[in-house]
Amino acid sequence: MPPQIIDGKAFAAQVRAEAAEHARKLHERGVTPGLALVLVGENPSSLSYVRSKGDAAEQAGIYSDTFHFPENVDQHTLYSRILDLNEDARFHSILVQLPLPGHLHEDTVIDAIDPAKDADGVTPMNLGRLMRGEPCPWPATPAGVVELLHRSGHPPAGKHVVICGRSNIVGKPLAAILIQKSGRANATVTLCHTGTQDLASFTRRADILVAAMGSPRAITADMVKPGAVVIDVGNNWIEDPARRSGRRLVGDVDFEAVSLVAAAITPVPGGVGPMTVAMLLANTVWLAERQSGR
Repeated sequence: MPPQIIDGKAFAAQVRAEAAEHARKLHERGVTPGLALVLVGENPSSLSYVRSKGDAAEQAGIYSDTFHFPENVDQHTLYSRILDLNEDARFHSILVQLPLPGHLHEDTVIDAIDPAKDADGVTPMNLGRLMRGEPCPWPATPAGVVELLHRSGHPPAGKHVVICGRSNIVGKPLAAILIQKSGRANATVTLCHTGTQDLASFTRRADILVAAMGSPRAITADMVKPGAVVIDVGNNWIEDPARRSGRRLVGDVDFEAVSLVAAAITPVPGGVGPMTVAMLLANTVWLAERQSGR
């Protein structure tokens, strides 16, 4: 039987519509939710991501503005601008597009964001709240993974989830979310990484396998338990002479081969990616509601 293709675009449209409804209710109270996007340099992918986030915000009734700095901006200038945005009443959330150029200290920049305006849940305060199970904005990509699982009919409660990748923006926070004693989580979680010996011996035990490694097609069919749910967070460009651009986007999972084994799988593109933007909008309206005294 063919696997269920988990359509991230369709589920993201649901989340965006819900965010737009929350924004509409805020408008009725005289509040326009606002998102500040901070971008450094001319990285084509970052430019595209920020543009799509701004467009999505506008469509959802969220005011957004992009603060675009040159590649050589100094640490003090960027840090000071974020402090100014913390005090700017137009904005209820702030997102710094990563990665930053090498001469800038990402941790210092992130630490400058007011936790009450942390659009992506990446400040130390909010990551600590996440670990404690306290209300906070969840990092957008892990939040999107959780939404995909629930909305596609594969809730993680009682399941063994194996996460491949321990980044601060996906692997670690996703593990922290899924281990919570909550109806949205309550999974048993194994977190694998580059130091894991015999990775396949862990991935083959997963009821739900999440690939967030940053390595194209690293998860092969022999690494997946028959009937597992596979969530591919990877976004990797590989050469493809058949394409006009000479390249194409693939995930961390060998989609064609794993599709013959898995019960459900996300495609790349069109899986987790659209959910990341949708959850950013959901976080923005949630932060706006909290700041406006809902």
